[in-house]
Amino acid sequence: MISFLSLKDVTALHGAEINEAVSRVVNGGWYLQGKENEKFETNYAQFIGCKYCIGCANGLDALIWIFRAYIEMGVMQPGDEVIVPANTYIATILAITENGLKPILIEPKVNTLEIDDNLIEAAITPKTKAITIVHLYGRDAYTEKIGSLCRKYNLKLIEDNAQAHGCKHTDGRITGSIGDAAGHSFYPGKNLGALGDGGAVTTNDYDLATTVRALANYGSQKKYVFKYTGRNSRLDEIQAAVLDVKLKYLVDDNAHRKMVANYYYNHINNNLITLPDRLNDDLNVYHLFPILVSEGKRDALHDYLEQNGVGTMIHYPIAPHKQECYKEWNSMRLPITEQIANEELSLPIGPSINEEEINYIINLINGFK
Repeated sequence: MISFLSLKDVTALHGAEINEAVSRVVNGGWYLQGKENEKFETNYAQFIGCKYCIGCANGLDALIWIFRAYIEMGVMQPGDEVIVPANTYIATILAITENGLKPILIEPKVNTLEIDDNLIEAAITPKTKAITIVHLYGRDAYTEKIGSLCRKYNLKLIEDNAQAHGCKHTDGRITGSIGDAAGHSFYPGKNLGALGDGGAVTTNDYDLATTVRALANYGSQKKYVFKYTGRNSRLDEIQAAVLDVKLKYLVDDNAHRKMVANYYYNHINNNLITLPDRLNDDLNVYHLFPILVSEGKRDALHDYLEQNGVGTMIHYPIAPHKQECYKEWNSMRLPITEQIANEELSLPIGPSINEEEINYIINLINGFK
C-alpha cells in the first residue's frame, strides 16, 4: 500500500535527531516558554525573513490572533470586511468570523486554484480592511496586483501560509514575509510539521507581535497582569525542539517534493485529468499535488487508486460556503469553487515517496478510463 502520506516514514528521515531533541526537553524539565521556543522562533523568523515569530498552539489560532490583535490595536473593528479566497480550507474563514469580521468570498482561477486577483477590486468597499491570501497546496498566491490594491486602498495583507513553508515569490521573498502578517500551521502533515499541533505568527510589526504574544498568553505581557482577555495558545517546548530539527532539512525535503511533482507533470497523460498551471519550482513547495478529474469521474478515480493500493485525498469536498456552519451562504453560487470541490483529488507527494512508487501511481492514472 502506498499511503497518501506516511508520517512514520517522514519522521524516520530525521528520526535520530528528533529523538535526541525530544529526550533533551524531557530530561531538561522545562516544557513551556523556554529556550527551545526561543531558539525555534529566532531560527524560523530568520528563515522566513521577518523580524518576529510568535509560536502558538496551531495554525487556526495564529490567524485568529492576527485579526484579534488588529482589533485591539484599533486597525479593525467587528463588522469590518476581509477579502478572502472562496477556495480554501475553512480555518482561513473561521479566523475571520471568530473575530466578528465579515468574510468577502472571492472566486479562484480554475487554472491556478488561487484567488483571482482580477475580481478583488470590485469587492472592495469602505468597510474593507484587509485582503487575506492563502498559499493553498503550497503555491505562491501573491501577485503584484494584490500588493498594489493593498497600497491603493490602505488594506492589510494577511497571508495564510499553513501549506507553503519555504515557498518563494518571484522577487525572492519567502511566503510568510510578504504581507503585514502571516499565520503558519505546523500540523504533522505539513511540509514543516510537528509531532502534534503547533502554529506561529510572523511579522515585521513590533506592535502586532507584542499584542499577538500577549493574546496567546492569557492576554498577559507581565505575570499576573492582564491587558487583554486572551487565551492560552502556546507552542510547547517539545514541538519547538522537533520543528527546529526539521527546519534544517526543509529546503531538501521540499526539493524532493518538487522532484515528485515534476515527474507527475511530465508523465501524467489522461484526457480526464487537468493539472494546475505549472509554476517555476521556487513558487511551489507542493504541500499537495492536486489534479482535477472531469466528467464526474473524481470519486471513481479515488476508488480505483485505493483498490490498487494507492491512497489519495480530496481537498476539499465541501466548499466553505456550502458548510452547515455558514448556512447563510448556502444559496450563494460560486461555480469555480464548486467545480474544484467536485473535481479535486490530491495524489501522494512527500519527502519519503520513492521513484518506483511514483511510476506505479502514474501508470495507474494513465490507464484509468
